[in-house]
Amino acid sequence: MTEQVPQTAPPPTARAPRTAAFFDLDKTIIATSSSAAFSKPFLAGGLLSRADVLRSAYAHFVFLIGNADADQTERMRAHLSSLVTGWDVEKVRQIVTETVHELIDPYVYAEAVELIAEHHAAGRDVVVVSASAAVLVEPIAAVLGADHVLSTQMTVEDGRFTGEIDFYNYGENKAGGLRRLAAREGYDLAQSFAYSDSITDAPMLEAVGHGYVVNPDRLLRRRAAQSGWGVLAFTRPVALRPRIEPAPLIAVVGAVAVGLGVWLVWRAVRRRARRR
Repeated sequence: MTEQVPQTAPPPTARAPRTAAFFDLDKTIIATSSSAAFSKPFLAGGLLSRADVLRSAYAHFVFLIGNADADQTERMRAHLSSLVTGWDVEKVRQIVTETVHELIDPYVYAEAVELIAEHHAAGRDVVVVSASAAVLVEPIAAVLGADHVLSTQMTVEDGRFTGEIDFYNYGENKAGGLRRLAAREGYDLAQSFAYSDSITDAPMLEAVGHGYVVNPDRLLRRRAAQSGWGVLAFTRPVALRPRIEPAPLIAVVGAVAVGLGVWLVWRAVRRRARRR
């Protein structure tokens, strides 16, 4: 069962300090890697080769089973950095925006969506925090209704990625970015919330008064018990929007009229056949 946001806590008032809820993205809001999810459209768009896709698939596998140590994570970061060198930023943003529902919807945790809604109802800002590049994270955060995004910032020159990284939003850097945003927005971190599935986000969880681990492995569960963090289980996927949009009324009426016309013609043909 998902531990709900305490209902007894009143929403912030004009006099109360502002608060926020910080959500890790990969394997916390979505049950996959945001960077790997877009491999197929990047391949179709000529940004990736098949060899690139295979290497990214291996990195994704290591990520999903949770076996990426610090060295492996650094190698994956270097690989992804070199991979995007020369990519047109607007083309990447367009691909992500056009495919976000198709590729991300099946992996969104309903429990995360419900928590986001509850935090908003309580008057808290919602912040999506991710080690993935901003160009990937921002469209996902937008459809989730997040108020802010903290993500990795890639260096851009003449509208293209150079392969360099201005800010890698990982580990201690996540906590640093969180504190800077809190200082800018006036958040009381002691009254704020954070959610993550990864032990590497321990600094982020420690930075707030209410930390929660999501689907923890044994190591993370032990750390949660030591630190007094809550433990949540996210299991239910939900679409960010209906997969089949309601048909316009005029289209429905037209379809019914066509169907009725076909049926009347069929009856007339049968009557003539019987007379013969």
